[in-house]
Amino acid sequence: MSSEQFKSKPGLARILGACRYSWAGLRAAWQHEAAFRQELACALILIPLALWLGETGLERAVLLASLLGVLITELLNSGLEALVDLASPELHPLAGRAKDLGSAAVALAIANVLIVWALVLAGHV
Repeated sequence: MSSEQFKSKPGLARILGACRYSWAGLRAAWQHEAAFRQELACALILIPLALWLGETGLERAVLLASLLGVLITELLNSGLEALVDLASPELHPLAGRAKDLGSAAVALAIANVLIVWALVLAGHV
């Protein structure tokens, strides 16, 4: 199905198609991206902790959002890396820069988790 055919679908059919594509993306990340699997495993451990340690709805939401931010950033980085590999299979300085920038984004998302969790938990002592 071309992207034009997908975009022309109305209402619920479009939503269901988007859900199928999203599920396929998550499956691809699980199958092909070790970093995503590791980050998801950490998130699955930390999500219950966030719900338990957060004293307010806002604290829980911030703790959970920081974890989801890592997963979202990793998905975008993995997509960027796949696209760079498709566009430039040989080594190229711009391809390397693109991959390094994606990796830096993931590192900042992980740093954000550490900062958010430290600040929230420090408020409990």
